[in-house]
Amino acid sequence: MLVLSLCGGLALLSLSGVLTPVEGVVAAPLNGLSGLFNRASLSLNAVFEELNNLGRLRERIASLEEQLAQRQVESLELREAASDYARLRDLLAYTAPLEDQDFLPADVIAIEQTGIARSIIINRGTRDGVAIGMPVTTELGLVGRIIRVSANAAQVQLINDENSAVSSRLQTTRAHGSIVGQASGVLRLTMVDLDEAIEQGDLVITSGLGGNFPPDIVVGQVTSVRQFEFELFQEAEVRSLFDFDTLELVLVITSFEPIDLRVFEETAEN
Repeated sequence: MLVLSLCGGLALLSLSGVLTPVEGVVAAPLNGLSGLFNRASLSLNAVFEELNNLGRLRERIASLEEQLAQRQVESLELREAASDYARLRDLLAYTAPLEDQDFLPADVIAIEQTGIARSIIINRGTRDGVAIGMPVTTELGLVGRIIRVSANAAQVQLINDENSAVSSRLQTTRAHGSIVGQASGVLRLTMVDLDEAIEQGDLVITSGLGGNFPPDIVVGQVTSVRQFEFELFQEAEVRSLFDFDTLELVLVITSFEPIDLRVFEETAEN
């Protein structure tokens, strides 16, 4: 009852205005404290709003990064498709005039260029009509010939292999020689008569002699000529028009059948 009486008395005094000065003194710090709490509440709300915005921003960034990665993959696929199209177009342009020959395109699935052995593996085999001895080329020149074959793959001995020899001739003078591979991987034109003129930049093509390759396939271009005193023949360094290390797509000449001339040698001996 005492508390109720006290509260009632204070209420009457407040209504009468007696406590107005006191209320002003007491209310001032309370109002300041209330404003402080309000500002703190607003600041906390702003912080939480910023955190929410930051979370949404991170999600947006992650989404954009994912979209960018997808676009990059699509762009890479388009560039690869365009590159494949360009190579196929060049190969088609190369094979179009050669109506008397049949070509089989093949992908290079392995490159072996260690030591003196230089070869590639292609994804075509006996199931596709590939046989040992068939020449392999690109639109830029001769690659090599098939030396081993399985049902769905074949090994191609490159012309820069040390054990490779290709009967060739100069396109300009028709001088004959032999392109042999070197341990360094370069090509060398050998067995050219001393009285034949060889100029830097001359184009070297297959001659067809020996029956191992069809004639008139580009082998490379002369980069330098070597002549030695008292030698019976002269030599020249030859550069292929393509890089053997970056071969991706080649052509197998399936219509060409190598000729084995050894039977005639045996007949002559008998």
